[in-house]
Amino acid sequence: MKKIIIALAALLAVGSTNLFAQKTEKKAEAKKEVVAKKDEKEKDVKLKKDGTPDKRYKNTKEEPKGPTKKDGTPDKRFKENKK
Repeated sequence: MKKIIIALAALLAVGSTNLFAQKTEKKAEAKKEVVAKKDEKEKDVKLKKDGTPDKRYKNTKEEPKGPTKKDGTPDKRFKENKK
């Protein structure tokens, strides 16, 4: 009886890992989007290991489109800055 319970528990553990496994297709699509965004911006953009822009550098930060507060952050009361 113990062997049956252990076998069922092992089967359940293996089956549940397959359910929660990440798909590689989504990662490939995300990388394509990052590459497209990189082409649009300057070529000297610093990137992290995963390929996304590193926001610590000044040339990778996005400038707010609408009005800003005194400290330079976008003012979320305006429609242009809500995105």
